[in-house]
Parts: sequence; structure tokens; C-alpha cells
Amino acid sequence: MTRDLLRDLYATAAAALLVVAAALVGTAIEREHGTLHVGWPPLYANWGPHFGPGTPAALVVAVGVVAYGPRVAARLPWRALLGVAWGTAMAWTWSLALIDGWQRGIAVRLTTRYEYLQVIDRFQDIPATLRDFTGHILLHSPDHWPPHVAGHPPAATLTFVLLDRAGLGGGGWAGAFCITVGASACVAVLVAVRALADEALARRAAPFLVMAPAAVWMGTSADGYFAAVAAWTIAFLALAVTGHRPRLTGFASGLLFGLTCYLSYGLTLLAVLAGAVLLLGPLRTRPLPYALAGVAVVPVVFTLAGFDWWEAYHLLVERYYQGAGGIRPYGYWVWANLACTVLIVGPATVAGLRRTGAKLLKTPPRLGARSPLDAPPRGRAPDHRGASARVGSALRRRILPWADMPGTSAGLRLAVLVAAASAALLVADLSGMSKAETERIWLPFAMWLLASCAFLTRPRAWLAAQAALALLLNHLLLTGW
Repeated sequence: MTRDLLRDLYATAAAALLVVAAALVGTAIEREHGTLHVGWPPLYANWGPHFGPGTPAALVVAVGVVAYGPRVAARLPWRALLGVAWGTAMAWTWSLALIDGWQRGIAVRLTTRYEYLQVIDRFQDIPATLRDFTGHILLHSPDHWPPHVAGHPPAATLTFVLLDRAGLGGGGWAGAFCITVGASACVAVLVAVRALADEALARRAAPFLVMAPAAVWMGTSADGYFAAVAAWTIAFLALAVTGHRPRLTGFASGLLFGLTCYLSYGLTLLAVLAGAVLLLGPLRTRPLPYALAGVAVVPVVFTLAGFDWWEAYHLLVERYYQGAGGIRPYGYWVWANLACTVLIVGPATVAGLRRTGAKLLKTPPRLGARSPLDAPPRGRAPDHRGASARVGSALRRRILPWADMPGTSAGLRLAVLVAAASAALLVADLSGMSKAETERIWLPFAMWLLASCAFLTRPRAWLAAQAALALLLNHLLLTGW
């Protein structure tokens, strides 16, 4: 057994102990005080071993990905790999959801009293509803919104309103939409990793992105849909800053980022990941105006329609502490949330994150004594770029001094991307606005942590561990989402 593998196992064991501690401490707190408001700490779930029609399909998908996933990912043409990844992710998510059966697993998930489909009829006049949206956020307000509607900007609910108007009403269509769109998040991560790091790492990460334990909550919750929109935001930005149709991809990234902020208030933290992408790319200034133009579209539309994002956010904070958020103890959830994250990303990702940290701690290549702002060394062609581009590149090299070095490790670039996602997740954790239910709320950040599995050796063994965890969770627990 190699030293790296042994360290991976130590990290995985430590993460398992964190989950056990969260379960034991959480159960004791819930029995004595009843303040956690979850049935099986630290998850929003209840104990209930069961099988269902999705069980055989889930086993077949798991065995197929473990046995053939790494080989197929290495050999398929790139575009074919993206299509196969999306299809397999959908198959994995559908099969896990159907372990609970069609009704409980999919059709009624988004129709409960907490969910978006409860208020479809209140959006008959969309502009009028948007103007009056903030008047129903607080619990003491007349006809206050259900928790998930109040807890998100109205683009989340409007998605299902528009589906209903398109003839795709009801929980079944809503669930199918979330699974289909949510499964594309793995494709977006692959596109970004290939653009910013290299194709070999993207191919190594593909089986882990396809068969993540997170799929237990991707089917069916609206947060799976949010995760896909957020992932494509970053993917288009990665394409833009690496020169792939920068005007079009830059605008698309900005447009989706604006939409992301109007799907979930907490996803404004996606800006941390976007900042890392800008630092990792060549930092061409050409796509930035188009990205900023795209960012403005959705906020302008909603503002003109009468919805005030900032007012709604402040009211949400008040509403959050009026409900379970004001009762759930921060001192427990600030670390138990991390135990939830272990369960959604799996043991392979824990090992991958350990390797990510080790890669970041290695000494970067030396630049020499010359400053990036100095004249080019003898033998190097003068830099004829514009002044803003030169200064921007110099600033980036001061922050990430290895970023423009010839032969810079693609793995180091991937490590920075994963670290940025980890940082955003930790900020969300420390904010205290994500106490419990983070197994679905943090799906948009968890997708990027999964990319760290590209650093692992012995992928089949790690994939087997991922599949086993997902299957156990879905068969032993009745999850809330």
C-alpha cells in the first residue's frame, strides 16, 4: 500500500468519524431538546429500510460504472463522452429516486406543503405577484408563502409556473424536469475542467461526477436544477476566459449567473468560484463586458417587474429566524453540516480533497527575481498587448505566481478550482443561514468537490465505495428530498 493511499484512508476514516459523531450527538440533542428538527441527524430523513422498483436498475448502473466507467471515460471521443455522462447520470438519478417508487420518489416530492407547486395558482398575474412577492415572506404576513417559496427569489417558483403553462404541470413533470436538467451539471463540470486544466483530468473525474451519492438528493429536489444552472455558469465562463467564442460564452455565463442569483440567494457565493476561473484563465478582457451585460439581464427584468431582491433577502433572514432556523443550534450545525457534505460527496471525494490540499501545499515553480511588471527578459518577445491586459495578467501572477508558467501543472489548476468551491461552501456554513438540509442546499458546490476525484488512483475501488454509500443511504433512509 502506497503512502498516498494510506493517507487517503486516514482522511476517509476521519470523515466517517465526523459523520458518526454528528449522528450520535445530534440524536442526543434531538431527544433531549428537540431543537434540530431532523429525523435522522445530521440528515433531514427518517430511518426506514425499503426496496423499490428502482433497486435493480440502480444496481445495474452501479456495477456498470464501476466495471467499465474509467475505461469508457478514457477511450470515448470527447463529445460522445459528454453525452454518455449525461445519460448515465440521469439513469443513476432516476433509478435511485425510483427506489422510493414513482409517487413518493418523484411525483409528490415537489407538491408538499413546503414546496413550489403549492402556489402555482397564485401566479395567474405574474407581474402583480412579483410586485407583491415580498409582502408574503414573513410568517405573520397574510397568506405567507410556503417555506421554499419564501426562502428563494421568485425565479425558482416561476420555473414551475412556466412549466405548468407549457402543459407540463404537476409533480411528475416537475420531478422529471429537475432530474433531466440536474443531471447535466456533471457535463458542465467536465467542460470547465477540460478548459481550465486538461482533458485527461476531466476524463478521470467523469465516472465520479456521474455516480455521485449526491444523486440521492438530485432526484428529486429543485436544488438539483439550481446546481445545473450554477455549473453551466462556471462552464461558460471557463470557455470564455480560455478563448472559446468569448463573446457568446461570456454573455451566456453572465446571463446564467444572473438567473442563479434569482433562483437562490445563497448562490451569490458562486462569485467565489467565478473569481477563481478568472484567475486561472488567460484573463482576456474581451469577454468581460459581455459577461457583465449578461449578468444585468435577469436583475433588470425582475426589478422592472417590481421585485426588490435586497428587500426580499432581508425579509428572508427575518423569516428564517422565525422558523426552524431560529431554533436549530448553530454550535451543532456549523460542524454537522460538514458531516452532511461527507455523505453527499462520498469517501472518494474526501480522499480527493486530501490530495487537493497536498497539491496546493507544494511549493509552486519559482519565477526568478524579475517582477512581472518589468521589461521582458532577454530573448523573450516584447509584450504588445494592451495596458489593461498586461496589468491584469501581472496582478494575476502576483496572486497565483505559477498561473502563466510554461508547463504549469494542470492538476494545480484543478486544485485551485476545487479549493474555491470549498471556500464558498465554508462561507455558507459559517454564515449560519444553512443550518441543516445542506444535503440538498449545497448541491451546487458539492458538484465541484467531486472533480477532485480525478487525483485518485485505483478508481474502481473508490467508485465502488461511492456506489455503496448512495445505495445504502437510499435503501435505509426515507429522505426528505
